[in-house]
Amino acid sequence: MDEAEIKARIEMLKRDHRDLDAAIEALRLLPTVDMIQLQRFKKRKLRLRDEIAILEDMLIPDIIA
Repeated sequence: MDEAEIKARIEMLKRDHRDLDAAIEALRLLPTVDMIQLQRFKKRKLRLRDEIAILEDMLIPDIIA
């Protein structure tokens, strides 16, 4: 995976992360909250955040001390 592909993947994941954030907020505003669905969204959001962090680390060059 080259740098451009990594950056594109990061942008897609960040967009998905924002979308999940909006979905979680919308779910919370419902009169009856589906706690199972809310937990699924939150777990998916955490997985996205972790994947974003891994990909961003791939963009940082190793520094030889």
